[in-house]
Amino acid sequence: MSSRHTRVVRGSALVAGLALAGGLATAAPAVAAQQVKLTAPGLTGHYDIGTTDLHLVDNARPDPWKPERRREVMATVTYPADRFAAGPRAPWLTPGMSAVIDQSIADENDLGVPVGSIDWASAKRRAETGVPVAPGAPKPVVLFSPGFGAPRETYSATVDDLASRGYVVVSLSHTYESMAVEFPGGRLEAALPPGEGPEFMKKALDARVGDSRFVLDQLTKITRGENPDAEKRRLPRGLGWSLDLSKVGAYGHSYGGFTAGETMIHDRRVDAGINLDGAMATAFGFPPGSPYIPGEVTKRGLDRPFMLMGAEGVGPDGKPLQHTHRQPEFDRSWADFWANQRGWKRDLLLSGGTTHMAYSDLQVIVPQLGALVTPEKRKTAIGTIDPGRSVAAQRDYIGAFFDLHLKGRDRHLLDGESPRHPNIDFID
Repeated sequence: MSSRHTRVVRGSALVAGLALAGGLATAAPAVAAQQVKLTAPGLTGHYDIGTTDLHLVDNARPDPWKPERRREVMATVTYPADRFAAGPRAPWLTPGMSAVIDQSIADENDLGVPVGSIDWASAKRRAETGVPVAPGAPKPVVLFSPGFGAPRETYSATVDDLASRGYVVVSLSHTYESMAVEFPGGRLEAALPPGEGPEFMKKALDARVGDSRFVLDQLTKITRGENPDAEKRRLPRGLGWSLDLSKVGAYGHSYGGFTAGETMIHDRRVDAGINLDGAMATAFGFPPGSPYIPGEVTKRGLDRPFMLMGAEGVGPDGKPLQHTHRQPEFDRSWADFWANQRGWKRDLLLSGGTTHMAYSDLQVIVPQLGALVTPEKRKTAIGTIDPGRSVAAQRDYIGAFFDLHLKGRDRHLLDGESPRHPNIDFID
């Protein structure tokens, strides 16, 4: 299997397959002489946004990775905030997670950025903490699932922007698969050493779908005035009545995109979904002669709207690849899903020099690191596309999809190619 195809299926946010076996080093990293200060991109929606974390414990489900424990999930809820309230900006990463990410991107197989080069302490999201929800009608809810091995914290560019457009976005980390999950009090749970084969990948998928459905159950409790947070930390004022659980979407990157589709198969509460460059199989049929085990969503399709958004890459022969349903030799699962999909569907390609990881916050972070990242590593990580155009296109098309299918607002951006976004190709 080519490295590009592997990343489509199992790409993590910052380093593919990092497990940090043997525990996490959480000591403060050495500080570079001049640390890079990161700036999150501005929001494009009409709302200011607030955010809060939920520690959720599923007492009815043993953890699939550690059966002696109950399943624990950390979720970040990002929501339209009251414009007349103000609170401190949320950190992009907590100190514990910044130490994990620093170790990850320092690897020469990743970005090769020396530990301590980034001033994570000053890096802030656009979301504020401790602020009440914006008044008005309840908002549609959208679940977000990251790539395989990835923490939810590394997708803030699209998550925060979607919330600013009038959605409550709930992003998940998948415990013992995400490279690390930080729980209240600073407890870090590291990923277990990654396994191989379709049984392992199916186990991970089932855990993800279970997490997604469980989180929807907990959101329902919040609408009833309950507080499901394990520590009973105060919820943002107005959160319960802000959740319109009659309009639910799901999207994700890489294995998170597969998760969105598979969750829709098992839970009809999810009305519409997006897959950002993720194959939808637990065994991929590559190289030829290898097993191919498609997901249920691939075999059955959906009777609800679903959109594919692919990226580009380079095959082992040096030839360019495009992740679309029209290239089954690259990803048979997209071709099979397309043939079986009964509901509304689109296949869009983010083109013009893109990579799999352009759908993560790397598209925002890497350009700000300047000479710390070699041109070769930059190209491998985020491609050659203009980063601002890439982020703008992702935000607009994700927003337009959910506007159409959860709010009933047709911006006509999904009718055909637009001069505003020349890097989005309509495959169908």
